Amino acid sequence: MPLGRQSHRHHRTHGQKHRRRGRGKGTSQGEEGLEALAHDTPSQRVQFILGTEEDEEHVPHELFTELDEICMKEGEDAEWKETARWLKFEEDVEDGGERWSKPYVATLSLHSLFELRSCLINGSVLLDMHANSIEEISDLILDQQELFSDLNDSMRVKVREALLKKHHHQNEKKRNNLIPIVRSFAEVGKKQSDPHSMDKNGQTVSPQSLPTTNLEVKNGVNCEHSPVDLSKVDLHFMKKIPTGAEASNVLVGEVDTLDRPIVAFVRLSPAVLLSGLTEVPIPTRFLFILLGPVGKGQQYHEIGRSMATIMTDEIFHDVAYKAKERDDLLAGIDEFLDQVTVLPPGEWDPSIRIEPPKNVPSQEKRKMPGVPNGNVCHIEPEPHGGHSGPELQRTGRLFGGLVLDIKRKAPWYWSDYRDALSLQCLASFLFLYCACMSPVITFGGLLGEATEGRISAIESLFGASMTGIAYSLFAGQALTILGSTGPVLVFEKILFKFCKDYALSYLSLRACIGLWTAFLCIVLVATDASSLVCYITRFTEEAFASLICIIFIYEAIEKLIHLAETYPIHMHSQLDHLSLYYCRCTFPDNPNNHTLQYWKDHNIVTTEVNWANLTVSECQEMHGEFVGSACGHHGPYTPDVLFWSCILFFTTFILSSTLKTFKTSRYFPTRVRSMVSDFAVFLTIFTMVIIDFLIGVPSPKLQVPSVFKPTRDDRGWIINPIGPNPWWTVIAAIIPALLCTILIFMDQQITAVIINRKEHKLKKGCGYHLDLLMVAIMLGVCSIMGLPWFVAATVLSITHVNSLKLESECSAPGEQPKFLGIREQRVTGLMIFVLMGCSVFMTAILKFIPMPVLYGVFLYMGVSSLQGIQFFDRLKLFGMPAKHQPDFIYLRHVPLRKVHLFTLIQLTCLVLLWGIKASPAAIVFPMMVLALVFVRKVMDLCFSKRELSWLDDLMPESKKKKLDDAKKKAKEEEEVEKMLEMGGDKFPLESRKLLSSPGKNNSFRPTLCLALRQILGVTGEER
Repeated sequence: MPLGRQSHRHHRTHGQKHRRRGRGKGTSQGEEGLEALAHDTPSQRVQFILGTEEDEEHVPHELFTELDEICMKEGEDAEWKETARWLKFEEDVEDGGERWSKPYVATLSLHSLFELRSCLINGSVLLDMHANSIEEISDLILDQQELFSDLNDSMRVKVREALLKKHHHQNEKKRNNLIPIVRSFAEVGKKQSDPHSMDKNGQTVSPQSLPTTNLEVKNGVNCEHSPVDLSKVDLHFMKKIPTGAEASNVLVGEVDTLDRPIVAFVRLSPAVLLSGLTEVPIPTRFLFILLGPVGKGQQYHEIGRSMATIMTDEIFHDVAYKAKERDDLLAGIDEFLDQVTVLPPGEWDPSIRIEPPKNVPSQEKRKMPGVPNGNVCHIEPEPHGGHSGPELQRTGRLFGGLVLDIKRKAPWYWSDYRDALSLQCLASFLFLYCACMSPVITFGGLLGEATEGRISAIESLFGASMTGIAYSLFAGQALTILGSTGPVLVFEKILFKFCKDYALSYLSLRACIGLWTAFLCIVLVATDASSLVCYITRFTEEAFASLICIIFIYEAIEKLIHLAETYPIHMHSQLDHLSLYYCRCTFPDNPNNHTLQYWKDHNIVTTEVNWANLTVSECQEMHGEFVGSACGHHGPYTPDVLFWSCILFFTTFILSSTLKTFKTSRYFPTRVRSMVSDFAVFLTIFTMVIIDFLIGVPSPKLQVPSVFKPTRDDRGWIINPIGPNPWWTVIAAIIPALLCTILIFMDQQITAVIINRKEHKLKKGCGYHLDLLMVAIMLGVCSIMGLPWFVAATVLSITHVNSLKLESECSAPGEQPKFLGIREQRVTGLMIFVLMGCSVFMTAILKFIPMPVLYGVFLYMGVSSLQGIQFFDRLKLFGMPAKHQPDFIYLRHVPLRKVHLFTLIQLTCLVLLWGIKASPAAIVFPMMVLALVFVRKVMDLCFSKRELSWLDDLMPESKKKKLDDAKKKAKEEEEVEKMLEMGGDKFPLESRKLLSSPGKNNSFRPTLCLALRQILGVTGEER
């Protein structure tokens, strides 16, 4: 009997005997040898079960497990009561019976697992039962019990009566008002959040459309004809259940007329929608029934918990679907017992509930075949996000890579617009529009100062809008955001100084250089030079991305500090002297030539001007001078502006960060939290603008050009590449163009590599060659029109990608939402730059945005982009004792001193890059970024390939190495074919199929190959 006094210490031996009893006499000698070897351990048996071909009836689905209990005594009206449920983690009905517990990791007693195994050995196991109702299921179970045990009629009636009792679920409470019902009907229509049954065409069927009259079998689901009462359905919980999920019902309890337990494990085929049995209307696939004598209720409860918990195990769950006999289920339990961890009773309190982990460990290693010594075979770790895909393979044809990029992206083109129909895209567009506007205008202002207004803010806005629109429409990776870069500004300053010194036309020479640069970039596209990107590993990416993020943070703080020049702090002020402070306009002591010319042009007689009575704006217009103790460096100022700007700056950063993490808070419904998180930065900017307007302190505002025309009247929108310059400047321009080409190529491709990393789970592919082509074409257009050059902006692009992250809407209680990928589309980038071009006509609105708020957004973007960069995680390890260090995977496989050495090298490179970026030699910055690739190559001498595979990406191997691997694989395939020929008819057809199929069963081939060798007597020496 399952609950009798018997020892289960040798449960494996027992299971093996049971398997031997069940083996048919007609089994051939070859099959016996294969089974004896392949099924020697529960793990190997499970691997064999999971490797069998799947049919439509035995495809594993997600499972929802419910534990119901009954206590049926004479004279009492009993009912089944829901006591616990599992989607991923256990939830219990609290003792008060009014609420569910927080999800927690189920802790089981080892004894209850042994008792469960004993129940499956001695109880009824009915696989692929065909039944349409709980009545039919009960009759078939009781018929099976009568065949193998003495079950009299009165006991049968009593047990059947117990099985057919009403089920009471936790969500069924008396409703005194209609609000919850109205809410339920409102939520039923939510398309992607609600769980669904699936019809044979894969279309979803909502609870309202469940069949109510006829029995139908669709896609392995048999829907009972009883209607679903929506008032009894927990529709809020249904949103947590994945589409196509099935139910596993565990029914345990006490029946006073029983003198021994009745146990049954049932797998229905097809799954049946049993109305009222399960808390939510999904079809039932499994039932586990344990009814026994009164007095052992707690023991039955623990066995039921064990059954429900083991059904949530990834491996046993698949075994339960594919099991063909009782032995398969026992092997699944034995394999589960091999993996469990036992805690000593004196060192752990079982009543303590373990919080669900943030990251659930993968169970793939349990599916991996063993090797002869009993250990698990180790597979070389996959490179972490390397760039060795087909998009970076050299084709050997002119524009071959570009053609492949177009073929790869063309099928997805229209979906890039359809996939943008989401509020998340609207939030991303509004946030990044504000984030992109300020640097473009700032860059234009700096460029205007450096070039004496030849290229300024209006040119920068126009160029950014035109280039961004073209790139968003036709580029390969539209998630990349284009922007201005520091090295480009340095190059423009040097070029303007050179032209001024040698009396050359700056815009004409710049146009020649830009056209040569565009031509050279197109040559790089034609020769598949983008394939060199595969040499840019995580080492280079992280150094470059970290530098750009730090620059964003540094410049945001620096711009805030620079406000002190215009709005200084009046330190050590004395209130007693407050009445003596003044700031007046006076005649300038030493007027410069520009001022004198202004007075002459406007016929101003300075002696007739009453300077003391002029307003601030009039004094500035007349080029007067401010004097007095209340004047700052640039005239009168409000003392509160700097401190108010600091408040705006830090409040913007803190509020943006807080609202972005609001999705994981415990307040408000999920949909509200998600929407607040998506619109976090836009809500912050809007809030801060309103507060600034209400407070009324004159903080510096965003200045946008209000007229669409060139900054200087002596230039137009089309630039002659030769102009007044000598003809030879056209040829000489190729020399600086070479440097510009390296600058554009490195900036563009490193950012593209970061965006296209495998961690982002992009599904539509990338287009390095197509991206570079679009940048080259627009660079040439901007050169002809006298507009700034734009290339991929690292931080803006990373922020764009982060704002479009997709997470699973349907996650089990206690389970962290799974990262699904990025919402890949073109609309957000397109709308950002379209609206940027229209900004000239929106100055009435944009003038209310305070600059400190935008500086705060820059700080947020810089800090948020640092998250997930492994370099900073490793940097923190220097100050941590070993016992307090996080459990990073690379710390398990790489010595700590090697981790620190790798980090120090990366930090040294970062400091050098920063030094060059901040020095007058900043124009060679792209060359130094390129040098990082060679530094990483030299590191192969200091680190082993295994260490680098954990800390970085492996550098591409030589072609010879790939050919050697291909030959080795072909040799192994040939060896397998020879063994199959040698074996002849010794091997079952199923094993031959598993071995020869090239697809999904490859993970189980090593086990079968081992079986073949040992049966045929092929040893390592013979081979």
